[in-house]
Amino acid sequence: MSTKGGSDGFYGSIPVFRGFASLMDPALYSPLPDDWRIGVADIVESTKAIAEARYKAVNMAGAAVIAAITNALGGREFPFVFGGDGASFAVSPEDFEAAREALAATATWVKDDLNLAMRVALVPVAAVRAQGLDVRVARFGPSPNLSYAMFSGGGLGWAEAAMKRGEFKVEVAPSGTQPDLTGLSCRFEEIPSARGIILSVLVVPARNADDGAFRKVIEDVIALVERSPDAGRPVPPGGPPLRWPPAGVDYEARAQRGGSLLKRRAGVLAHTLFVYLIMRYGIKVGGFVPKTYVRQVVENSDFRKYDDGLRMILDCTGELESALTRRLLQAASAGVARYGLHRQDAAMMTCFTPSALRSDHVHFIDGARGGYASAATALKATPA
Repeated sequence: MSTKGGSDGFYGSIPVFRGFASLMDPALYSPLPDDWRIGVADIVESTKAIAEARYKAVNMAGAAVIAAITNALGGREFPFVFGGDGASFAVSPEDFEAAREALAATATWVKDDLNLAMRVALVPVAAVRAQGLDVRVARFGPSPNLSYAMFSGGGLGWAEAAMKRGEFKVEVAPSGTQPDLTGLSCRFEEIPSARGIILSVLVVPARNADDGAFRKVIEDVIALVERSPDAGRPVPPGGPPLRWPPAGVDYEARAQRGGSLLKRRAGVLAHTLFVYLIMRYGIKVGGFVPKTYVRQVVENSDFRKYDDGLRMILDCTGELESALTRRLLQAASAGVARYGLHRQDAAMMTCFTPSALRSDHVHFIDGARGGYASAATALKATPA
């Protein structure tokens, strides 16, 4: 995955931690170098798009940012986080220009092909620290196959707010510019809840909240979830449902390069039929073993993370939802935390698989009826 230099030099040196319950341990986080930049992207009026049931398009846009940057950096590791209706990441000075071009092209593709408006910005880490905030990063390994970045320090939230004010803006590329989205797909069907509720959870510190008190809230929430089956993982052991033709065929065709949309769609239909048949009947092809791939899809699913706040997509019972709500209400009443919850009946998965023969393919999870974006809307409705 890695070469010397660039964003993976610093990031690759950070040890991977395995137990999600320890994510609030400050010792796990390393400050980003001062000369790095934070990339932020989000969909303008994502609430409106979700009201129009365009959940898959919104998720595809957020995942496209990560795919485009990864491909622009030649597959080198860099810290990123998927936010449902957007994404955040960090890059070194050596990778800044490539990241800027990929970000500009992705915003254009999102407008041209998904009919959504995406804001994009690259914020100097030094500008964040000038505000008395920080950007620290950790690496969480949900499985032996790969790791995901976790961010703390308040800097990511400030960078996103600055982007929304129009600061540090990246100018979008000319219409028709296509980013390299190789590996981006959404072939799996929605994942229905097995336990009753797919719950989108977002918890952030209240203004001037005590760090220790907020850490205790997050630890309590995680402890409640860890006691539930599979820690609330919304992806079943046998993997998500797979049908043909896949519901996301049009989005995947739009992510392809070259030829008319009709030609690209025909190519995607032919390829996904081949994939469906080998997955359906467990046919080994070369080094590809369907059973192994599905196990890795489950293990690699990105359903919980921390980026200046806790984000989770949980498959949970009504009892767990009630317990979480009680604890979060208590924290909000004490002025320690703000939270947003959103209930739905299914989860959805957007995949980034540069190579199906490698074990580090990434699978982004969101709620299938609004997800993180709707939880964020609920969060905005609570007092700051």
